[in-house]
Amino acid sequence: MSGGSYHHGDLRRTIIEAAVEAISESGPAAWSLRELARRAGVSHAAPAHHFGDRAGVLTAVAAAGYARFADSLEAAGSELDELGLAYVRFAVEHRPYFEVIFRPELYRPDDPEVRAGRGRASRVLTEGVRGAGEGGRTASIAAWSIVHGFAHLWLSGALPADLGDDPVAAARPVIHHLFGR
Repeated sequence: MSGGSYHHGDLRRTIIEAAVEAISESGPAAWSLRELARRAGVSHAAPAHHFGDRAGVLTAVAAAGYARFADSLEAAGSELDELGLAYVRFAVEHRPYFEVIFRPELYRPDDPEVRAGRGRASRVLTEGVRGAGEGGRTASIAAWSIVHGFAHLWLSGALPADLGDDPVAAARPVIHHLFGR
C-alpha cells in the first residue's frame, strides 16, 4: 500500500491472508468484512465484492487450508505414524486453517475447491491406514480421532504441561503406543 491506496497484485489472496491473520488473533468467528478490508488496506466493499460474505471468505480459507493440509500429509509419506505426526504438526503450525477446515458450518463445504482438497487429504489418510495393515472405515476413523484429538487437546492447552513445548515430540510416543508401533 502506498499513499493509502491499494497496490497489491492479488487482491483475493491479500484478503485471504488478512482473514488468516484475523483468525489467528481472535478465532474464526470474531471478525468482520470491514476489519478484513482495513487489514488488507482496501475499500470496505472489496471483501464483499470478491467473496460475497463471511462464509465466502471462510470457504476460500478452507480451500487453501485443505490444499496445504493435503500437501503436508503427502510430504509425510505413507507410514501411518508419520502421517499422524504431520497432522499434529499442521494443526500447530497452521492453526488458523486447522480451526476453519474442521468447522464446516462456517463455510460452504460443497465448494469444488474445498471438496478437492478435503478429498486429497482423506485419500492420503485412508491409504496410510491401509498401508499400515489396518482395514476399513472404522480403522480410518479411529486413527483420525486419535491424531485430531491430540492436536485439539494440544491447541486448547488441555494436555499436561510436563509434555514439554514440542507438540510433535509429545505426540510421537502417544501415536506409536496407540497405533501399536
